[in-house]
Amino acid sequence: MMNSSTLSPRILFLGLFAACVGLLGFGMYLQHVVGLEPCPMCIMQRYAFIAIALFALVGGLHNPGRTGTRIYSGLILVAALAGAGVAVRQTWIQIYPPEIAECGPDLEFMLGSFPLADALPMIFQGAGDCSKIDWSFLGLSIANWSLVMLTLIAIGAITLIVRGKVRG
Repeated sequence: MMNSSTLSPRILFLGLFAACVGLLGFGMYLQHVVGLEPCPMCIMQRYAFIAIALFALVGGLHNPGRTGTRIYSGLILVAALAGAGVAVRQTWIQIYPPEIAECGPDLEFMLGSFPLADALPMIFQGAGDCSKIDWSFLGLSIANWSLVMLTLIAIGAITLIVRGKVRG
C-alpha cells in the first residue's frame, strides 16, 4: 500500500493540479449546464483554485528538489489560505445573510443597464448573491465545499513544507 509520504512531490503536484482542474470543471458545469450564477466571492475562490492549479502544474513539470518543493508548497499554501478566507466570509454571509445583498447586481440587470463593453468585466466578476445557497451536497453549500477543499490543500502544502524540512 502506498501513502503520500512515499509519493514524489512531482506526483503530488500533478495530482493536485488534476484535482483543481476537476473542481474548476465542476464549477463550470454548475454554471453553464445547471445554470447557477456565480457570485463575486465564488469567482475569487475560482481564482484561488486557478492559482493553486498553476503552481502545482509548474511544480509537477519542474520536478523540484527539497527547496523547490517548499517554495511551490508555500505558494500553494498562500493561495489556499486566501481562497479559504473568502470561503469563510461567504459561509458567514450564508449563515447570517445581510438585509441587502452586498455582492452586486444580477446578470440581467448588468446586461440591461450597461453597454456590453462595460458589462463584460462585471460579468467576469460574478453576478449572483453571495448569501444565497443555490446548491448543496451532503448539507454543505458550494462555499462550504470550497472551504473544505482549500483547507485540505493547505494542510497538504504544510505537510510538504514540513516533510521537506525533516528530510532536508
